[in-house]
Amino acid sequence: MGEVLYHGSSFKVEKPKILTSGFYKDFGYGFYCTNIEKQAKRWAIVKGKRHVVNVYSYEENKELNILNFNDMTEEWLDFVINCRRGIEHSYDIVSGPMADDTIWDYIEDYIEGKITREAFWVLVKFKYPTHQIVFATEQALRCLTFERSYEL
Repeated sequence: MGEVLYHGSSFKVEKPKILTSGFYKDFGYGFYCTNIEKQAKRWAIVKGKRHVVNVYSYEENKELNILNFNDMTEEWLDFVINCRRGIEHSYDIVSGPMADDTIWDYIEDYIEGKITREAFWVLVKFKYPTHQIVFATEQALRCLTFERSYEL
């Protein structure tokens, strides 16, 4: 079994789909997972009446176009800003830290010129670790194997 990934939802997701509606997300449209189970539980809690954590094994395919951000960097910040603005990228899979609501507020303050880039980095330095990985193409989804799900 490869790396274990989790997806918080309001239902069991045996066959993941690329979602291309709603708000623009950190890494664009796609199917989002995390390698942090606690984070997937938080995602599940905010969804609907049922709270389900789906568990997958992930086998990386080296032939795919994959972008990994190990930390919040200048490149990560610019990438998130572009994706949140609806600018599409050409990656099959993107992984890295998550811009939660608090961090997104800081990003908006930076975009609007209310804080400097340097102030942004000072504000986000003490946030707890997060992780997300988006599967943005059908080829990328084939790297995931549904293992099980459980309700909270």
